[in-house]
Parts: sequence; C-alpha cells; structure tokens
Amino acid sequence: MGDHGRHHSVRRSYDTVAEEYAARLQDELDGKPLDRALLTSLLEVTEPGAAIADLGCGPGHVAAWLTGKGARTVGIDLSPGMVEAGRRRFPQVEFREGDLRELPAKDGEFGSVVAFYTIIHLDPDDLHRAFEEMRRVLRPSGALLLSFHIGEEVRHLDEWWGYDVDVDFRFLQPGHIAGLLQAAGFTVEMSLERAPYAHEADTRRAYLLARRT
Repeated sequence: MGDHGRHHSVRRSYDTVAEEYAARLQDELDGKPLDRALLTSLLEVTEPGAAIADLGCGPGHVAAWLTGKGARTVGIDLSPGMVEAGRRRFPQVEFREGDLRELPAKDGEFGSVVAFYTIIHLDPDDLHRAFEEMRRVLRPSGALLLSFHIGEEVRHLDEWWGYDVDVDFRFLQPGHIAGLLQAAGFTVEMSLERAPYAHEADTRRAYLLARRT
C-alpha cells in the first residue's frame, strides 16, 4: 500500500470508531495518575498565555483536561470523525483536522505540544519529518511530551470493538526516538517507562519530554 493509502486507512479506521472511542475514553485520564502528573508538569513549563497543541488528539479528552486546568488548547487529528466527536463534546477546545507531517499551524504558534500514542501510526521514514513539524510549530524552548508503546513489533487491527478497521500500531524504542528528536532540533530532558495499568492493553509505555533548542 502506498503512502497515501496508508494514511487513508488510518483516517478511515479512526472515523469508523470515533463515537465508540469518544464514549469509552472520555474519562481515560481519571485512571492514569502518572499521565496526569506529566501533563501537569507540561502545564507548568508552558509559557504563560501560550496555547498547547494536542496532536493526534482523537476526541479531545486530553486537550479538554488541559483546558480544565486553565490552558488554551488546540486539538489536531487526521480523522474528521474524531474532530467532529471532539467538537460536540468539548466546545472549549479548538479542533483542527490535519496531518502530523504537515501540521495546520503557524510557525511558533504553541508553547507546548503533547502527542500521546500518535507517532505509532507513522511510517518509520515519516518520523523525522513529523518531529521537524513539531519543532516548527513550537516557540523557542517550547516543550514536547510524547508517549508510545515500547518494542519492535507492528500490531495490525482489522477489527476494533466490533468495527471493521485497517490500522497498524508500530511499537518504538525510546533510544531511537530520542535520537530522532535530537536530530530534529530537540533536547531530551526526561525519558521514563511504565508498566500498563490494569485497564490498559498489556504493553510497556514510554514517555519522553523534550525541549525545542
């Protein structure tokens, strides 16, 4: 499948599960104390008054949580179905439809960027371009908080909650991602791993906090 075809299948798959996803995950952060702590730290290092971008935002529950803490947030997602689900549920969040490789945002628009489990859908060759785009839309010294599943495998789903989908989840190595971030103009300030919570898929998770240099 070509590059355009892969992106189309990811977009269509998330469109298909958008409403189910939104209903199931809208309170997801309630059961993730470490994620909340890291998001709180991101809020504290964000330049006052600067917006925070939530990339691969899905239905916007992370962006809405940040908004609830006083942030101005912009959620960006490839899936128009996810964007529509988010707009209905969280009118306090600004949503935009867009691609990680060509973000719909101005240079230096954001004080911080969060990207939870979204780079896992990119082809390996697209990661550097996506990180360059993240750097472009960040203010100088802006922070980036990433999360992803740890490993080497690619998990394919053709069924998700009873819906027909066609989507790959690429597991990644923290050291490799840290190197790509540094090559794209970031300084990695923190890297940690955690085991899954009981209600999550059985994968180890990595979190990287990087700063635009």
